[in-house]
Amino acid sequence: MKGSFDSIINDPRPVIVDFHALWCSPCKMQSPILKELATELGERIRVIKIDVDSNNQIASRFNVQSVPTLIIFKDGKQVWRQSGVVSKSQLKSVLIENT
Repeated sequence: MKGSFDSIINDPRPVIVDFHALWCSPCKMQSPILKELATELGERIRVIKIDVDSNNQIASRFNVQSVPTLIIFKDGKQVWRQSGVVSKSQLKSVLIENT
């Protein structure tokens, strides 16, 4: 996964990485927000989900301590990070700043 993960986050478009866990209730609340945002913004962004239990090396690499944690990358660089459920309007304003 590491090679493909690195190539995904090196996209010139903003890439939202959703670090989540299947057992996490707040993660289940975040998921439809991200789907709505992806539908609304289409090809202008990319959203990927990383299950921290299945991909603990990637989670450790980015020091993910709690879920959900959202990290936005652009050109391979982390431009924003937030733990906890994030609203669609907050995510949109962060994406506008970073596009």
